[in-house]
Amino acid sequence: MQPDYPPAHESLGMVYEQEGRTSEAITEIQKAVDLSGGTYGLGSLGHVYASVGRRSDAQNILQSFTRRSSSTYISPYQSALIYAGLNEKDKAIDELEKAFAERSLSAPFLRFDPRLNTLRAEPRFQDFARRLGLSF
Repeated sequence: MQPDYPPAHESLGMVYEQEGRTSEAITEIQKAVDLSGGTYGLGSLGHVYASVGRRSDAQNILQSFTRRSSSTYISPYQSALIYAGLNEKDKAIDELEKAFAERSLSAPFLRFDPRLNTLRAEPRFQDFARRLGLSF
């Protein structure tokens, strides 16, 4: 109904990513980023980049978060998504813990977000989830 609604494009991109349609995922998530003026969907875009081996593109987004964080709030959850895609599990969990401490993480996302699947078997992730009252 609203073709210029960034969350719709990000969500569609996330579906495409799960289906293995990564070029379409990147296109849709990039639309979300563009439509929002760069404030929406960057964590998702970085995750897709990381998962398809575009490490430098994913790391560039992480660097942009560092630059932009002095003037605007960026949830550590966004960085956690990228680190999960890069398979940097400890950094991803560090960022999830920061996001929770800052109250920018809804605990149910830990249970259901497929982009965090690579972390679920990690004892540290399981301990964190247990402390939040989640069971898997």
